[in-house]
Amino acid sequence: MAPARSGNGGVQSLERAFELLERLADTGGEAGLSELAHASGLPMPTIHRLIRTLVTLGYVRQNANRRYALGARLIRLGENASLQFGTWARPLLAELVEEVGETANLAVLERDEVVYVAQVASRRHSMRMFTEVGRRLLPHGTGVGKAMLATLEPDQARALLERTGMPAYTEHTHTEPAALLDHLKAIADTGYALDESEQELGVRCLAAAVPHAPVPTAVSVSGPEGRITDDAVRRMAPSVLRTATRLAAQLAQPPPPE
Repeated sequence: MAPARSGNGGVQSLERAFELLERLADTGGEAGLSELAHASGLPMPTIHRLIRTLVTLGYVRQNANRRYALGARLIRLGENASLQFGTWARPLLAELVEEVGETANLAVLERDEVVYVAQVASRRHSMRMFTEVGRRLLPHGTGVGKAMLATLEPDQARALLERTGMPAYTEHTHTEPAALLDHLKAIADTGYALDESEQELGVRCLAAAVPHAPVPTAVSVSGPEGRITDDAVRRMAPSVLRTATRLAAQLAQPPPPE
């Protein structure tokens, strides 16, 4: 028996399975079958059948409380997808480096952590930077992390901060959730975030979120605070925002016709 086709020519059961995975991701933790049925609009027997298959394959796990969460088998897929994302984004980062003269970075939010997936170093300036591809950091102490947090609903951002905690990396790191949430409102208004020596002393970073990305994503430029002055920020911010918009446009491109 051939699998049922959806209205757009795809396989309906496959589309529904991925929808459930996305619904689980949206919960930020775990969900029960009734919650998934309500969120997706799918009938309970369909939910139960798809979830049982996903659990068997390792893409979903059932916790001791009988609720469901994303499974460990997704980790490898996510990490490889992030690295591929960084590979095709490098040309745009290289153009940004040419415009502003400072190192450019691309990061995504994975499992409540900022993960750097691409970096293009400045050819004008040589400086050891704390960021490197593959490094994981908590979002509250980075420019890219704060730019991503500012795109979330306040309740989502607060829940993430409660899960991760807010350790101080330097004396400039935000460690109080209420103060950081107020700071995120200002970031949302300006469109970009600044890391004011919050992760590493003497390093300043200017970051902007990539709009409408499938996962929270941000691009940044970083360098010593002696070069990333307020005047430099005003000069570089349009370039960083433009790069974020161009990355969003690439992500939104439809797949090539079959």
